[in-house]
Amino acid sequence: MVFYNSLDSIDLHGETRESSKILVNEFIVDEIKQKKYKFVIVHGIGKGIVRKSVHEELKKNKKVKEFKLDNFNIGCTIVHLKEGEE
Repeated sequence: MVFYNSLDSIDLHGETRESSKILVNEFIVDEIKQKKYKFVIVHGIGKGIVRKSVHEELKKNKKVKEFKLDNFNIGCTIVHLKEGEE
């Protein structure tokens, strides 16, 4: 079992959908540089606008292996990157 508080995370509270896309893509690049392939995106619950935008961006990113909402906190998405995708 992986403890999510031991994973890197990015908090998008207060961000717009456009700034969230940019921040997530930059975060992915940084994580790959550090050879870290699993992290958490904290997007909050709200109306789901940022979550939807982030999920659309993750679907398009070829470096993303899979992602899913955290079962215990739907305000977070857990992302797995493809290893060796530098």
